[in-house]
Amino acid sequence: QVQLVESGGGSVQPGGSLRLSCTASGKIFALNIMGWFRQAPGKERELVARILRGGNTNYADSVQGRFTISRDNVKNTVSLQMNSLKPEDTAVYYCYADQRVTEWTQYWGQGTQVTVSS
Repeated sequence: QVQLVESGGGSVQPGGSLRLSCTASGKIFALNIMGWFRQAPGKERELVARILRGGNTNYADSVQGRFTISRDNVKNTVSLQMNSLKPEDTAVYYCYADQRVTEWTQYWGQGTQVTVSS
């Protein structure tokens, strides 16, 4: 099994910045995609950003240009630098990773709250 532990959430005013980090541990062979999803109250969980093992990235349109995802394949970590935060970014943010051993398996962190409010 693989465990994902997030850190870095909190409260910030509009226009501020936060950095989320996630560390994977356990039975890791080669994590493929690592990324971040978020879920706001009353809404479905949505992809924020993801990064492939080789470094290719994808972002939700709503965060493009404001958020930057990065990863360290040696340390098995993924980070999300969030700048110019808006109230609509308020949500619980979940770290995600997957790998294939005998079959594809997805892993999720426990979630960290990000609140953007004046």
